[in-house]
Amino acid sequence: MSGLESLEALGTGAAENAETTENAAPVYVQKLDAHGRAYATGKRKDAIARVWVKPGSGKITVNDKEYVAYFARPVLQMILKQPIIAANRDGQYDIVATVTGGGLSGQAGAVRHGISKALTYYEPELRPVLKKGGFLTRDSRVVERKKYGRRKARRSFQFSKR
Repeated sequence: MSGLESLEALGTGAAENAETTENAAPVYVQKLDAHGRAYATGKRKDAIARVWVKPGSGKITVNDKEYVAYFARPVLQMILKQPIIAANRDGQYDIVATVTGGGLSGQAGAVRHGISKALTYYEPELRPVLKKGGFLTRDSRVVERKKYGRRKARRSFQFSKR
């Protein structure tokens, strides 16, 4: 077989492989670190959360505090637990999170995003459930920057006729 014939043979095989991979759904693989934990980064507004998920009794720790003590408002605690409840995994995983930046609301959203991503890394079959709930989408809304010649981002200085 000459070089040209072998290239043609390779070309047809590559085209067949492209068709099979194009029609197939993407395969998600479990991603764990050396300690058997799944790690993910969650973000919302200016808050960034680093989240580790491992099998356990359901203890959730945020910045070395119990999540109930860190997020005192019940609404923020509910936001934090949403992906766990949606995936029906309440009390099965220990979650450790460190969160910086933003306010408490943004931090709760960032931890929720991180928990969702880490759960999909630990159990890839949970991805459709969490995706449908909208937990894997990063809420990218951030504060608009202040422009020069303006009092705030869009607000003008007060006009004075005299």
